[in-house]
Amino acid sequence: MSAQSQIDYNRIAKAIEYIQSNFRLQPSLEEVAEKIHLSPAHFQKIFTEWAGTSPKKFLQFISLEHAKNLLKEEKASLFDTAYETGLSSTSRLHDLFVKIEGMSPAEYKNGGKSLTIYYSFSKSPFGYVMSASTEKGICYMAFEDDKETALGNLKHKFPNASFFEKQDSLQKNALSIFDKDWTKLNTIKLHLKGTDFQLKVWETLLTIPMGKLSTYGNLAEKIGNPGASRAVGTAIGSNPVAFLIPCHRVIQSTGNLGGYRWGSDRKQLMVGWESSQVYSGNSVLP
Repeated sequence: MSAQSQIDYNRIAKAIEYIQSNFRLQPSLEEVAEKIHLSPAHFQKIFTEWAGTSPKKFLQFISLEHAKNLLKEEKASLFDTAYETGLSSTSRLHDLFVKIEGMSPAEYKNGGKSLTIYYSFSKSPFGYVMSASTEKGICYMAFEDDKETALGNLKHKFPNASFFEKQDSLQKNALSIFDKDWTKLNTIKLHLKGTDFQLKVWETLLTIPMGKLSTYGNLAEKIGNPGASRAVGTAIGSNPVAFLIPCHRVIQSTGNLGGYRWGSDRKQLMVGWESSQVYSGNSVLP
C-alpha cells in the first residue's frame, strides 16, 4: 500500500469511528469531513471509492447497536488474523476462499438424483443455520429456526437426493467463518444448482469484499447487462447459500437496505457484524 493510500485509510478509519460514535446524531457530510481535516468533496470522493457507497448512505445501513456490542466481544488478534488470511484484500473474494462448481445439466434436471447430501444445524451470530453439503462442496445454507421447515426446503431443492444428518468437514470449514476462525477459508468450496445466469450472478456477488456494499444496478453492469437489474434481483433472491454467497451486501440505489430472503432485520445485523470485523481496532483494512 502506498503512503498516500495508508493516509487515506487512516482518515476513513477516523471518519467511521466518528460516525459510529455519533450515529444517532446523524452528522452531516461537512461535520465528518471537518473531523478528519478534509474538504467535504474530497472526503466524499475517497470514502465512496473505498466503501462503495456514500457517507450518507453508509449512515442509513449501519446497525450501530449491533456493531458496538460485537466490537466489545472481539479479540485483539482479529485484525492480524483477518489481514494475514487475505480476507481484507480488495481482490476477488472467491479467488481467496470459494470455488464454484456448478452442477451438470443432468444433475440439475434430475433434482439431485444419485447425490448424497449431509446436513446439520448450528448456532451462528444470526440465529440457527442449516448447512448442507455434497462430496464436492456446500450446496445449501439457510437461516431457519424450525428444523422441519429447513429440511423440507432443502428436500424441495433436491427432491431425489439421499439425506443424512451429519456435519462433515466441508460444513465445519464453512461454519468456521462465524467463529472468526479464518484459517480454513481456502478449503471452502461450493457445489451449486442453478441456471447459467444465476451462477453468474452468484459468482459476481463473491466479488463484493467483506465490509463493502453494492447495488443491483452495479451488479447488472458487472455481468455485462446493465438493464437486467430486476433479473439480477430475482437471481439474488434465489441464492441457496446464505452468507457465504453474500447477497446481504446488496442494497438499493437509494441507500436503503432492501429486502432479504432470510429477513431484513437479519440483513441489517449482518451488515453491522461485518463492519465490526473490518473496522475493529483503529484501522480500516484495505
